[in-house]
Amino acid sequence: MAGAAADGREKVIAAAQHIIKSLATSPNAAEDMLRILSGFDHRLSAIPDLFRSSAARLDAAEKVILHWDASNADSLWESFPDDAAEYLAAVDEVIRLAGGGGSEDDDDLCGRAESVIQVAMARLEDEFQHLINRNSATLDANCLRDSFERFALSFPSDSGNPIAEDSDPSVGGEQHEANPEERGGNSPSDDRSSNSIPPEVISDLKHIADRMISTGYGRELCQAYIGARREILNECLSVLGVDKLSIDEVQRIKWKALDDKMKKWIRSLKIVVRVLLLKERKLCDQIFAASDELKEECFIEATKVCVMQLLNFGDAIAIGKWASEKVFRILGMYEALADVLPDLLSLLSGNSEEFIFREVEGNLGRLGDAVRGALARFGSAIQRETSRKPLQGGEIHPLTKYVMNYIRLLVGYSSSLNVLLADGGDNPVGDESMTPLSHCIYVLISDLECKLEEKSKLYEDDGMPYIFLMNNLLYMVREVKDSELKIPLGDDWVRKCRRQIRQYATSYLRASWTKVLSCLKDDGLGGSGSSHNASRVALKERFKNFNLAFEEIYRTQTKWKVPDSQLREELRISISEKVIPAYRSFVGRFHGQLEGGRHVAKYLKYTPEDIENYLVDLFEGCPSQSSHHRRKLSL
Repeated sequence: MAGAAADGREKVIAAAQHIIKSLATSPNAAEDMLRILSGFDHRLSAIPDLFRSSAARLDAAEKVILHWDASNADSLWESFPDDAAEYLAAVDEVIRLAGGGGSEDDDDLCGRAESVIQVAMARLEDEFQHLINRNSATLDANCLRDSFERFALSFPSDSGNPIAEDSDPSVGGEQHEANPEERGGNSPSDDRSSNSIPPEVISDLKHIADRMISTGYGRELCQAYIGARREILNECLSVLGVDKLSIDEVQRIKWKALDDKMKKWIRSLKIVVRVLLLKERKLCDQIFAASDELKEECFIEATKVCVMQLLNFGDAIAIGKWASEKVFRILGMYEALADVLPDLLSLLSGNSEEFIFREVEGNLGRLGDAVRGALARFGSAIQRETSRKPLQGGEIHPLTKYVMNYIRLLVGYSSSLNVLLADGGDNPVGDESMTPLSHCIYVLISDLECKLEEKSKLYEDDGMPYIFLMNNLLYMVREVKDSELKIPLGDDWVRKCRRQIRQYATSYLRASWTKVLSCLKDDGLGGSGSSHNASRVALKERFKNFNLAFEEIYRTQTKWKVPDSQLREELRISISEKVIPAYRSFVGRFHGQLEGGRHVAKYLKYTPEDIENYLVDLFEGCPSQSSHHRRKLSL
């Protein structure tokens, strides 16, 4: 098809030449005919050139170019767009003439053409720089900010640091949210309102770039592009809230302000790579389509400062010795960087891809070290916790809530932590199938259990340590069963804890109620218990001791707190099953021996039903005035 079109064009031109030769009786007539024919059909537009000398053609092109030399301050493309096409045609003509040669006359012509090209390239460079600067720098910051805020809706809300530095450690935090791809919604790269140059301007820039690249002026072009685009990308970072900070400056920022900067960094990293750099890549590909080398160089040099500024902030965070609760924000940064790495590498090629990959991998490694260090410090902090004041009522210790909240949040970063903790050391339970994160969580929980065991010894009452341990261990079990912690710890851990809770309950009953139950034994009463051989004095002493022991437990253990209603009820039932039958049996056997004596009610103060009703008040966490009326035995 292309060959046929060329043949047709040659035939048309040949026919035109024949007509001109036949009709033209004077030079003026020929010129008139040329104008008529060239305007009649686009295929005849080249006819006038056939009858002009190369010098005349150069003169005509030079006239157009010199009219717009550097001394003419007006922008040709901006102020006189219709004349821009004529200017480019003149440049093309000079480039063609500069490529001819052979004879001495041709060499002179080429020399003149080269001089004109230099003038033209200077003008094109100015025009290019004006267009790229104006269409980059005139972006409205408010519009840009609004666009980025819309982009941010596509990303997670960045819970990151759920345990505030100055908060009560018992207060839980937000859950780590899913990745943007899991949340759904429109991709921010679909938005065309930020960092975009109008298509018609891109077309003009490409036309200029094509001429400059073809004549060997690509480097000058590249510098103009890099300067303008680097500046706009830096402006975009500023709008996003990413400041250029040194490592020392980062280390001096108070945590609340730094945490805010880290959140902005996470959001900005995704926007920069998936929006700004993607657009920049497309822009380079369009403008510098004539040169793969310049296309790559301009993209790298225009974006490198922006990328390195983001990575430098990551490094500044990674080298800090942050408190262990800061690990969640650092993990957020690690995951964000790992997440965008494939997208970033897809925009690069060759040496630039290798360089950026090394930089990002190094950054990830240092952030990973920071995470591991923070987790190690957290384990050490559990072991070193030194509060000596026992918790009134034996309730759940703030340390328990803090640690369980912490490790529950760790599970939200399972994938990353399993990578970062892969070299975590020996498995404490000998289960080779346990993941690195499971191992880490198991160690932290083991540290907590040891610390709780230590704290239980601060209680003076023999039964109180077991209530304290039951409360805390059951809280841990509930936290595991009601969260994703059940995945790394598994059902075996839950069953082990429930067995331990039952053992604590048995130990509690033994420690608290042995003295009470010993008062209800026949030993030392001098008889079988069914006869009248028991000493009345010994019997009164036995009832008196029971009453005193029971009342002491009641007075003490109504102050104890068992928050879990099921555990509280199970403990009351266990106590009832041991105490009530023994008391009922004892009263049934011996109350008759006290009949007729003085002050019987002083010793037989409670019926079995009274005792059972009083047990309902235990473990409520406050001194209780029982709602149950005390009744004397009716003899």
